[in-house]
Amino acid sequence: MDYREHPEEYRIGRGERGVLTVEPYKSELLPLWRFRTPEDAEASSMAIYHAFVGYKEAQEFVGMDMARKFLQMGFTRSRRYARHRGGRKYADDGSELPEKFDAEKQRSAEIFHAVLENVRGDTIYQELKRGHQRRVAGAIRRRKAEEEL
Repeated sequence: MDYREHPEEYRIGRGERGVLTVEPYKSELLPLWRFRTPEDAEASSMAIYHAFVGYKEAQEFVGMDMARKFLQMGFTRSRRYARHRGGRKYADDGSELPEKFDAEKQRSAEIFHAVLENVRGDTIYQELKRGHQRRVAGAIRRRKAEEEL
């Protein structure tokens, strides 16, 4: 589904849920997403932030939220790699692997987190999010009412 054509179908979800399924935004943002080094994280977070600003100028809430999700994913993945070599938190038997701190990955996480907090605090993003939630809730109520008839 093209969520640019049908933004009313987009569900915000929790955290990063759906980040790799919402087109065309996934295809626009995924090539920008890198976190291997702090330099990669800096360039990536800025590129994603510029995409966020572009979506904001176009009043595309779905694109803004997807940019937020990619920033959040950069933060969480960097943090996981900072604490667990190779990014694996659990062994094959399900036991938790010991933490091995990586300061470089932690710096990448901090870079993404700073930009993420900026995006989350953006007043236009917050207004568009509330409006999107109201529209979606109204559409769901209308569908239920139609189904009951």
